[in-house]
Order: sequence, then C-alpha cells, then structure tokens
Amino acid sequence: MTTGEPIWRSDDASLLPALRGPERADVCVIGLGGSGLACIRALLAAGRSVVGIDAVSVAAGAAGRNGGFLLGGLALFHHDAVARLGRGAATAIYNETLIQISRMCEETPLAVHRTGSLRVAVDEAERDDCALQIEAMRRDKLPAETYHGPEGTGLLFPSDAAFDPVRRCRQLAADVRSRGARLHEHTPAMSIEAGRVATPEGVVVADDVVVAVDGRIELLLPELAARARTARLQMLATAPVPEVRWPRPVYERWGLDYWQQRGDDRLVLGGCRDVGGNAEWTADATPTDVVQSALDALLRERLKVTAPVTHRWAASVAYTQSGLPIIEEVRPRVWAIGAYSGTGNVVGALCGRAAAELVVHGRSRIADLLRT
Repeated sequence: MTTGEPIWRSDDASLLPALRGPERADVCVIGLGGSGLACIRALLAAGRSVVGIDAVSVAAGAAGRNGGFLLGGLALFHHDAVARLGRGAATAIYNETLIQISRMCEETPLAVHRTGSLRVAVDEAERDDCALQIEAMRRDKLPAETYHGPEGTGLLFPSDAAFDPVRRCRQLAADVRSRGARLHEHTPAMSIEAGRVATPEGVVVADDVVVAVDGRIELLLPELAARARTARLQMLATAPVPEVRWPRPVYERWGLDYWQQRGDDRLVLGGCRDVGGNAEWTADATPTDVVQSALDALLRERLKVTAPVTHRWAASVAYTQSGLPIIEEVRPRVWAIGAYSGTGNVVGALCGRAAAELVVHGRSRIADLLRT
C-alpha cells in the first residue's frame, strides 16, 4: 500500500528545473496547480511573459490530490447560494462554471470525461433539501434532474464531469511551456513583494505576482488569515473492482462523502472529515487512523467493496466562511486566488483566468461575480 501519495499518476510527467539565479518576466505565478496553470495560459494568450514556480511540483498540492470531480456551481448548493448571494449572482456563477467545464473538456480531452454527477440523499432531511435544490435549479434553467437508481435517490447533474487531475495539469504545463512560459519545480517562494519574488537559489523580478494556491494560502499570505482556514481532506483508492460499476462521480451525506470509479475500475473514495472533528482543521496533510477507519467502513459497508486498499492520502484545502473564493490584490500588484472551500477544480480555473484579466485589464467580470 502507498500511504501519502495519491493514486493519480501521469504518463507524461516531466521533471522541471528548480530556479537558480535571476529571472525576469511580466508576471510571476506562484503555484502550478489547476488555477495557476489556467492563469498562466490566459496571461500568455494576452501576450504577457510568465515565470511559474511551485514549492514541490506540478499538481503536487490539492490540484493533484482531490477526488477528480468537475462540478457546476460553488461549494454551496444552488439554493443555498441563491439565499446567500442572490438569484442573479448565484445563477451567473453557476453558468460560468458550466462554461468552464466545457472549456476544460476541450483543453484536455484525454483527461476529462463528461459523465455527469450524482447527489445521493441519505435520509429524509437530505431528500427534502434535494427537492429545494432541484426547484431552484429548474426555476433558473440550470441542468439538473431528479434521480432514482442503484446508487440511491437524489439528483443528477448531467453537465458535470470526471477527470484525472494530475494528467490534466501535466498536459497544461506542457502546453504553456510550448508557448514560452518558464516553469520551475522545487522552488518555494521565500518572500513575496511588489515586483520581486525571492526563492532559495534565485529571484523572479516581475511587474505583477499572482499567488495561486489553495490550502495554506493564509500561511503564505498572513493578511488572509482572518478569511481563509486550511483543512485536511482525506482519501483512499482500491485495486480494480470490476464486479461493481459506478458510472459517474457520486457525493452524498450533504457532500461530506464522495467517490468515483476510474476507467481502470479502481475506486477513489474520500470524505468523513466530520468524523475527525476539529483535528481536521490543520495544514498537516498526513492521513489519520480516525478518518481512514471511517473511510474503510464506508467502503466496506456502504459500497460493499472488498478489494484491497492500495493508496491513502490527504490534501490541504482552504475554506472561507462565505463559501466564495479569495480573488483580490492583497499587496501592491500582488494578487491572490485560492480558498475554494473544497470544490476548486472548476472554480479555481475560473479564478486563474479572472486573475489574468485583472493583471492585464485591471478588471474582470468573473472576478466581480465571485466577489459578490
């Protein structure tokens, strides 16, 4: 069994050099996950030169350690988003995420599969909440259907997708490098200020800096500590399970538990964070016996899977109290994007594009929506 490393692997992974010495670019992007790479791609399209750095490697953080879901909307269910943000803003954000999923399908078709996703209710209270959600989504003409099937009763979202997060990030990294971006792994940012990012063996001089990280963003930028808080999300994966078939990603128990079956029949399962209690509010991404035991019980008792567990891992993900991501200028010409509240695969890519628009144009409609 592999403990600490996710199941996601990339056949086209390549080692990128650490930064040694000075580099000059229009923009320095810190973080080579999905949001950082989306930002780099948009900056290059706008004619900006870019240096991207990561403390570990491409997709080493939450971008490559998640469940592989591409979900429409925010972390909030749509009716909850309407109650908090207003109908117009919540619906506009949801539609932007659907456009972004389509964009991701086109950008990396070998890594993304538009399967739809399921929300499965575990009790009467959650079924009642599903009824409120489908009512709000139908009213706002968003794609959703009631569902009754072998997985359970709940809602089907036909526009959602499943993907291999590491494969997608590696493909994006190769793409932006071919367009001129200079990427460096094993290059942590030691200090960040207007016009300058210092690393252990080098420095990037840039007109603008974009910090594109999710978990631990409040440690890298302490001024965000009042708004962002990092949690540990834990997962496991099994050997192939050909005797069962889960054709699309599933999340149940109010989104606390989630799983998908990959094309190679391996099951990827995450959740049970509530079982760990306050101990899961931590920047330590080490799997724990308490949560992993709860995941084992879910695997064996709920999903009836007997295949051996092959991988156990965790990710650091930042949450905000509002459920909206952080996207703002935190220091002069230093922009921060992150804290996606557990659903950063799509929203993070949106924020990456929005950050590029803010750098290039000084404004972004998507940023305005996400800061409603």
